[in-house]
Amino acid sequence: MDERRDRRTGTAGVGRPRDPQVDEAILAATRELLVECGYQKTTITAIARRAKLGTAAIYRRWATRESLIEDAIFGMQDVALPEVTDDLHADLLTWTRMFLVRIAEPATRAAIPGLLSAYRSDEGVYERLVTRSEHPARAALTARVAAAFPERSGDANAAVSEAVFDLLMAATTMRGLTSGLADADAFCARTADSLALLVTVDRAEIGAR
Repeated sequence: MDERRDRRTGTAGVGRPRDPQVDEAILAATRELLVECGYQKTTITAIARRAKLGTAAIYRRWATRESLIEDAIFGMQDVALPEVTDDLHADLLTWTRMFLVRIAEPATRAAIPGLLSAYRSDEGVYERLVTRSEHPARAALTARVAAAFPERSGDANAAVSEAVFDLLMAATTMRGLTSGLADADAFCARTADSLALLVTVDRAEIGAR
């Protein structure tokens, strides 16, 4: 098997029905290697060796190294979003901590810079990565803001939600990648305060000034 294949973008290989236990062994091996060895050394060959499988078993499931690493990281993060409460600030604090913890996972911190570099020349793949990691949460946050401000127009709430989500993603991603969970409580409190202030602003009113 040509190791260079894992640098090309593609769809999962076609073959026999997938065994969930084998899938999980491969994904777990990928996460372990990302933490222990970093992105560059997390190759298909290394993953197969750690999972005690042949490389063919991996290529039947994932056509590229990037698609496998993407599943190992973002598949692991397909978790339920926080439950909504009556306290918007508390909800924003919960969201901030959730995002930070997910980004600060050692495997995630190792994978994201490598994936972004690998996808730099393929905007379509990069867009898929962003959509996969953000879309459900972005939609849920929009609904939460709309519930908190029913008197505002849908467009105004959508504009505010977009700004809040972008700030939330940018702040937690940068913090998680660079500092992990160091001083997490203070960071989350400051960020939630900023988000709570931003969410009260009616973007339509600002545009009318």
